[in-house]
Amino acid sequence: MDKKENVEIVKDELTGDKLLAGHDYDGIQELDNALPKWWVWLFFITIVFSVIYFLSLFVFHTMDTQDEEYNKEMLAASELKNTQTTVPQESTLSLLTDDASLAAGKVIYDKSCLVCHLSKGEGLVGPNLTDQYWMYGGSIEDVIDIIVVGVPSKGMISWKDQLSPKQIQEVSSFILSLQGTNPPNAKEPQGELYNPE
Repeated sequence: MDKKENVEIVKDELTGDKLLAGHDYDGIQELDNALPKWWVWLFFITIVFSVIYFLSLFVFHTMDTQDEEYNKEMLAASELKNTQTTVPQESTLSLLTDDASLAAGKVIYDKSCLVCHLSKGEGLVGPNLTDQYWMYGGSIEDVIDIIVVGVPSKGMISWKDQLSPKQIQEVSSFILSLQGTNPPNAKEPQGELYNPE
């Protein structure tokens, strides 16, 4: 016995257009709505774009594939890493005293050192940087070395991977410029008295 679909044709009262698609499945009917024009145009644009993209990527090779882009980026990164050195050279072992270098050093200090040594170098977890007592030497070379190597046993990381040699030189020079500032609530001296002579 054939079962025929019993579908009611519903029409819009104003336009007379058919509102239902004309089929019925388990009592569920589908509206016969037209797609919005912007959606149709967007659909056509994506088709055109996909054809252009396919031709330029796989036929004419005017674009790089994802693998090619990745390999180029990795090559550029490795070349950049090879040209940058994190080991201080002779040119970055001298004390800087100009205002621009000290200002740049202060910016680095405020970002990286302030948490342990406080804003004026008075010391908190880290030692006081404003007195003449140093745990690992008070010369520019000593300060640079401690920043490069760090003191893992006391919680100070090595900054050689985060800072360039020039930045290390600038922050070291700023630290040494704090000598003798005598901020309030400074931590007691630690280490040995450093005599530059």
